[in-house]
Parts: sequence; structure tokens; C-alpha cells
Amino acid sequence: MRPSFLSACLWALLPVATFAQPNPDRPDLRQGKYFSEPDGAKALAQCGEAYADRASWEKRAAQIRQGIRDGMKLPAKPAFAPLKPIRHSLRKMDGYTVENVAFESLPGFYVTGNLYKPVGISGKTAAVLCPHGHTANQDARFVEQTQQRCITMARMGAVVFVYDMLGYGDSKQCDHKIPEAAKLQTLNSIRALDFLTGLPEVDPARVAVSGESGGGTQTFLLTALDSRVKVSVPVVMVSAHFFGGCVCESGMPIHKRPTHETNNVEIAALAAPRPMIMISDGGDWTLNTPNVEYPHIRRIYEFYGAQDRLENVHLANEKHDYGPSKRAAAYRFLAKHLKLDLNRVQKNGQIDESPNVLLKPTDLQVFNEAHPRPANAVVGDEAVMALLK
Repeated sequence: MRPSFLSACLWALLPVATFAQPNPDRPDLRQGKYFSEPDGAKALAQCGEAYADRASWEKRAAQIRQGIRDGMKLPAKPAFAPLKPIRHSLRKMDGYTVENVAFESLPGFYVTGNLYKPVGISGKTAAVLCPHGHTANQDARFVEQTQQRCITMARMGAVVFVYDMLGYGDSKQCDHKIPEAAKLQTLNSIRALDFLTGLPEVDPARVAVSGESGGGTQTFLLTALDSRVKVSVPVVMVSAHFFGGCVCESGMPIHKRPTHETNNVEIAALAAPRPMIMISDGGDWTLNTPNVEYPHIRRIYEFYGAQDRLENVHLANEKHDYGPSKRAAAYRFLAKHLKLDLNRVQKNGQIDESPNVLLKPTDLQVFNEAHPRPANAVVGDEAVMALLK
């Protein structure tokens, strides 16, 4: 029988060795399916005993935030390089444009992606940052579900930037699973937000982040750490019993600290009182969201009188993806909270993605023969890890 988890969420009263660990070589980590579903629900409920009002939650929230920073070894002022964006291959499509983009994050490390912009929009407009999830052949930026959401959000009136995970797409300077992948991807997310909010057409008061699976982890981590994120849309990721299956999500000790232990539900709740929709399904670790994770976070939003800013769309018969119905839920939430025009993407009251044109990966690549990777790019796992010291 697992010992009481109360100490993990309030103050560590029991020795670490008494807790079951899926990775005995790293007892400081929580990874993958750390808990059974019932144990995850119990652990989350016991976490909730640490706060009964806004003041006690904000004390806990500050502790969790600092734990993320300490666990990732994030410096207070990262030594970012000047952005110096590289932009090329602008394509004018039906209601939107798309171009290929890279910029420096840390000196010698380039963030790569695609920038989608609406046409026919004047003045300042909203923006959506789009991290993506994992795929078997590391082409997630180019797959159908990623292109569809970026295009449709742009057609709604948002400036959209989708960027590669480490080792994916054009980001080939290191392997995806370097030991401090979580740190570098978070720094890249912050830098991507710098790029997006620095565009002259973007309204910094209307900025959202949305990604699925591992991109959902990036979504709630960036939202937790950066107040410039005004709307959070984590898709198929927020779970009380699952902590992320990849080193880029749970390979650094952000959930277990000397002073406390936490989980992705509490991390996602750091969005409060900003608008957030949790999109879940019955085919993965978010199957219990309506009865476990959502009520817990709703209670936190109630501390602010902001429960109307939190939603859960649960698709019990669906599986782990960012498919059409999940995208439709995200579009409607973003339209409501970013003041986007849903009518631009609807036909007979339904989301219509038929005008979207999916491009080939070669069309969306940032680095190619005509546009080579900059000469100062740092290449190799050891060299990239050295940038993080």
C-alpha cells in the first residue's frame, strides 16, 4: 500500500525512499504513469488541503512556480541572443499567409517554425503560440492536425507561430532527449513569445498558447512562468496520475522539490484567473478530467470568482490527438477570449477547414540549400548542453 501522500503536497514529512518510483535511478523525478488513476486522484485531493482560499492558493502557487524554475535551473535573466529573425518563402493563400522563420534563442541555438498571418485585418490583432506534440518520425510541425489549426486560427484573425521541439523539423542541432531538454524547450518557448509579441501587428493583451500532448506540457509550463500568456489551451495533457512520458516533459525535477511535491494539475492551475480550456478525451490519461482534474482547478478559479473563465470539453469517445472536434473547441474558446472572428471559418454554423491548403514539408522548411543554417549554429548534444550551463 502506498503511504499517505499528504506530506508530498504540504511539507515532506516522510522520507523520499518510502514512495514508489518508476525510475529508481532518478528518485527525484516523477515520470510517465507515476500513479494509478485512483492514487493520482487521492494525491491531488490531498494537495488541495494546502489551500482553502485565494491567499493560501497564491502562497502555494508561488512555491510551485519557484519549484519549476529551480528544478529546471532557469536563470532569473537568461543570456538570450538578439532575435535577428530569418524570414523567407512568404506564401499568400486564401485568407492567410505563411512564411518560414528562424531566430536565435541562446547564442548559436535557433528556434525554427512557421508564421501564419491573417489577411484583411487592420490594426493590432491577437496572437497564438503553438507548440506541438510528439510524433514517431519527428515531423510534427508539418502534419495535418498542426497545419490545420495554425491556418484556421490565422483565418480567424490571429497571428500564429508554430515552432519545433528539439530534434524535430528543422531543429536538428541536438537530439530531442538531451538531459536538460525541458529547460531548453522552455527557454525556446519564452523566446518564441518574445518574437511573437514583438511583431508590430500583435496586441500583447491578446496572446494565447495552445499545444497537444507534449505541446500541452509546454503550454501549461509557459503559462505558469510567463504572465504575457493571457489565454491557455492545453490539449490532451493535464492529468493527476500521468506526468509526461518524455525527458522533455519530466526529465528534470520540477514536480519534486525539497520543500514540496506537485503535479501537472496544479501547474496548469497556475493559469488562474486567466482563461483556460482543458480539452480531454476517453482514450488517454485525460479520461478522468471531468471528475478529477477539472473540479480541482475549478475550485482554484472560484477563489478568484473567475470560474466562468475555465472550461473543459471532454470527448469520451475520442483518442489522443488534436483532431477536428478538439480544434473546434479550441477555436470557439479562442474566439471568445481573444476577440477573433469565428464567422470567418464557419459554414452553416460549423467549422469549415476546406479552404485550408496543406503544404509539403519541403515548402515549410526553414533551412535548405537556398537558406542554409547560420554558420554560428552550435551542433551536437554536448555543445548544446554547454550553452545551458
